[in-house]
Amino acid sequence: MSRQQVVEDSSRRANGDDARRRVLAGAPVAERRLDLAGVSTAVLEGGQGPPVVLLHGQGGWSGMWLPNIPDLVTTYRVVAPDLPGLGASEVPDGPPDAAGVLAWLGELIQRTCPVPPALVGVSLGASIAARFTIAHPDQVSRLVLVGAGSLGRFRPAPGVALAMIRFIARPSERTQRGFMRQVAVDPARVQALMGERWEPSRAYSLDRARTPSVRAANRRMLRELGTKTIPPHQLARIAVPTSLIWGRHDRVMRLRIAEAASARYGWPLHIIEDAGHFSIEQPEAFQRALRTALGNH
Repeated sequence: MSRQQVVEDSSRRANGDDARRRVLAGAPVAERRLDLAGVSTAVLEGGQGPPVVLLHGQGGWSGMWLPNIPDLVTTYRVVAPDLPGLGASEVPDGPPDAAGVLAWLGELIQRTCPVPPALVGVSLGASIAARFTIAHPDQVSRLVLVGAGSLGRFRPAPGVALAMIRFIARPSERTQRGFMRQVAVDPARVQALMGERWEPSRAYSLDRARTPSVRAANRRMLRELGTKTIPPHQLARIAVPTSLIWGRHDRVMRLRIAEAASARYGWPLHIIEDAGHFSIEQPEAFQRALRTALGNH
C-alpha cells in the first residue's frame, strides 16, 4: 500500500469513526469493546432486566436498533453487538466461518448475559440466531426472527438482487439510495424516523460498505449463513418459544416464506403493514410486535 493510500485510508476511517459517534450521541446505551472468539467486538449495552440480544442484518451495524432501544431499555437489559467484521467489530485474521460466528455469539452471551437471553435477529442476524438456537437450545430463552434469512430458498425480487449487486460492487450514494428503495417501502419515512441521526448514519453505512475487510466479512457471512437454507428437520428442533416479525411488502425475504414457516412450525407471525424488509420503518407497529414476541421474558 502506497503512502498516499495509507493517508487516504486513515482519513476515511477517522471520518467513519466520527459519523458513528454522531449517530450514537445521546442514545441510552454505553459502548464497549470485547474480545470474543478472536473478534474485537463493538457492543452497545443499556437498561436493566431480562437480557435481550439484538443482532442486525447484512452490511449493517448495531445502530440500526436505535429507534427501538429507548423503549426496550425501560424493561430489558439490551445487548446489541456489531456482527463479526461488520460495523466496528474487527477480525484481524479475516472473516470467521459459520462455526466461528456461532462460537462468537456463544462467547458474547456468556460474557454479557447472566441468564439465557432472548435472541432477536433481523435478516442475516436472524439466520445466525436460528442456527445458534438449534445448536445451543439451553443458552437461549426465546427467539424472535425478523425478515429472517435461511427459512426458505433465497429468491429476492429481481430489483432487489440488482440493487444489492450494484451497491456491493460500487458503493456510492446513488447505489445506496437504490438499495434503500428496495428494502423500505418509503425511504423518506426512514430518514424522518432517524431525524438528525440520518445523515451520519447514511455516511457511516457507506463508509463501511467501502471498507475491504467489511465487504469480505459480509460476503462470507451471507454465503455461509444468510442465504443458505436451514433444513426443515433442523428448524423443527427449535424448542424455545419462537416468533416471526415480517414486513407485508418484504421483497428480500418474501412474506410467503414466513407464512409457510408459521404454518409448519406453529410460530406466531406478526405482519407489519406498509413495511418492507426494513420493517423497523414502522416503529410503533414493530415495537408492539416485538413486545408481544418477547412475552413475559
